[in-house]
Formats: sequence, structure tokens, C-alpha cells
Amino acid sequence: MSTAAIATGLRIDTHAHVFARGLPMADGRRYTPAYDITVDEYLARLDAQGMSHGVLVQPSFLGSDNSYMLQAIARAPDRLRGIAMVESDIDEQALLALQQGGVVGVRFNLVGGAPLPDFKGAWRDTLRHIAQLGWQVEIHREAVDLPRVLEPLLELGMKVVVDHFGRVDPGLGVDDPGFRYLLSTGASRLVWVKLSAQYRNGGSEGGARFARQAWPLLRQHLGPERLLWGSDWPHTQHESMTDYADSWRRFEDLVSDEQDRRLITGQTAAQLFDFA
Repeated sequence: MSTAAIATGLRIDTHAHVFARGLPMADGRRYTPAYDITVDEYLARLDAQGMSHGVLVQPSFLGSDNSYMLQAIARAPDRLRGIAMVESDIDEQALLALQQGGVVGVRFNLVGGAPLPDFKGAWRDTLRHIAQLGWQVEIHREAVDLPRVLEPLLELGMKVVVDHFGRVDPGLGVDDPGFRYLLSTGASRLVWVKLSAQYRNGGSEGGARFARQAWPLLRQHLGPERLLWGSDWPHTQHESMTDYADSWRRFEDLVSDEQDRRLITGQTAAQLFDFA
């Protein structure tokens, strides 16, 4: 993707979810939705906000059954990509089938004290296959544990995407040692951070305050070519705090430089998520 792509109006939302109440739910889930979200609703949000493309992230409460997400991508395969959840013993053919369905990475949703995967053991071969496909590994975990989660992935040379500013301790903010570690990974050029879901780092006001402090540090240490924007729509468990348009407005307020915004939502996202 050349810089010319930025001029074409490419604008990519890298984090949203679709789901339905009637789908099989994962055991041990932390949350069960009480409403449905369809891909048509998501596409309407993209259109209303002038977004050219979107990335659907498999919700943790649906586990590794990615079929609903794949059906959604199939409705608009040129506009949508997916981040799947998989089991450690998934075979190469199943990974290739996911790739053919528009999947470009896998996610580990590890918040809330979930046990850390054995990336050096049970997951090692699968991670190698994922790396061979050119996929990313997306991590959602509290900042305090990011060193333990990211180090084995970086040792394998994986492309790693960290969700929601790194999920810091709201009482520590940018002084959270996990966030400081995240800044240090910028030198690897293997880590991307999503400027998404400010409210998951201290609520509406506290999260916005943290984001304002975090943005210049993230820009300095990672650069806009390693930063992404995601709406986190439909903002599960925080629906009353925000909506799609507000999520974009907050990003515009945070990243005031238009060139930075266009790079983050255009070239950076297009390259990572394989949008032509």
C-alpha cells in the first residue's frame, strides 16, 4: 500500500463486533449479550461515519466458533476483514479456510484473570503456522501482564496488536509499568496499539484523560505507522457511555493532526489488515 492510498479516502475501523443472542455461547464467559448486532447494522455505521472498511473481532463469549463472523464478512468481503479466536490444536487446513473467509489474525482475550496461554509450548506450532500466513496476534490483557504475554510472541517474530491502549490500571495511567513496557516495544517494530475504547481505561472522563496523556507517548515511541483506530462498537458493557459517532469524535479530538489521523486509519491499517 503506497501513500497514494491515503489520498483515496481509505478510512478503516479496526475493531468492532457482531453477534446474536441465540448463538452457542462459550463456557466460562464473563458476559452474555442481551441484544443482537448484525453486519447490516455495522455497515450502516461505517457508511454514516464515512468509513471505507471495517474489521470484525470475534467476541470472547462466542469462543472459537467463528461461523457467525465469517457469514458477516461474506456479506461484504471487499470491505470487511476478521480476527478469529482459535484453539491451540487447530490444523493448517482450518487456518487456511479462515484465511479464505477474510480472517487476517487471531485474538487472545485474556482480561479478568484468564490463564495465560503457553505460547512456548502448546501454542508454538500453531503460532508458527499463523506467522507463515502473515497474520497478526491480537492481545487483550491488563497492562501489568503485557511483558509476560508479549515477550514469547516477539521472540517468535509475531506481529502483535495490543487492544484498547494496553488496558492500564486507571489509578496509575501512563505510569503503569505495563504501559511503560508497551512503549518500550516500539523499537521491535512488531507491535501495534489500538487507540480504542478509552472508557475501558477509567470510564468516560478518566479514560479520556488517560488517552490525552498516552497519545503523545505512543506517537513518540511507536509512531503513527504502528497505531490503529477502532470504534469498539457496539461498546459491550459500556453502551450508555458512547456510540459510534462519539467514538470517532473522541479519536478526532485526541489525534488533532489530520495527516496522523489519515495515516493511522488509512495506510497503517490497510497494510496490517490486508486491504487492497
